Amino acid sequence: MIKVGEILVSDDIAHVEFVCHLEKCKGACCVEGELGAPLEENELQVMREIQETVKPYLTPEGLKNIEQQGPYILDEDGDFSTPTVGGKECAYAHYDQQGILKCGIEQAYLDGKISFRKPISCHLYPIRITRKKNLEAVNYHEWSICSDACTLGKSLKIPLYKFLKEPLIRKYGETWYDELVGLIEGKNSKV
Repeated sequence: MIKVGEILVSDDIAHVEFVCHLEKCKGACCVEGELGAPLEENELQVMREIQETVKPYLTPEGLKNIEQQGPYILDEDGDFSTPTVGGKECAYAHYDQQGILKCGIEQAYLDGKISFRKPISCHLYPIRITRKKNLEAVNYHEWSICSDACTLGKSLKIPLYKFLKEPLIRKYGETWYDELVGLIEGKNSKV
């Protein structure tokens, strides 16, 4: 474990090599699992505000589920998450021409329509943030659907903390990220 400020960071973040391989997995992290994408409390207002703008980027099924469930739900764990279509893909997802599941929110962002890229939990994936009382931990979520991403990461020699630099800075800030890099690379240089 690495401690950066008050945040605990799993050693996996430094050692696991990972680069998303969408051509192989087809965006499976947006459809697999039992719940939608976890949302932070500060994202709830944004999710309400972007609804009209992201509608053109969503599927009819996704829109129907958002209309029925709302822009987010309170899930069975007592956390907020995105609604899903039939308990499967995120209601904000759509398939592109290559059959890859993409985020409608992110596409609206990339098209310059909104300033919110996508929920931070999605941007950080396969990192998951765990909170208990006054403790926050940054952990790697190992999942078989990402095996091709691990293979690609190993071939390119890109560790998770470098692959996810942008979302880590978005979540914790550049100073925090620079400290993380210093601690990881300082540890690696001593070995």
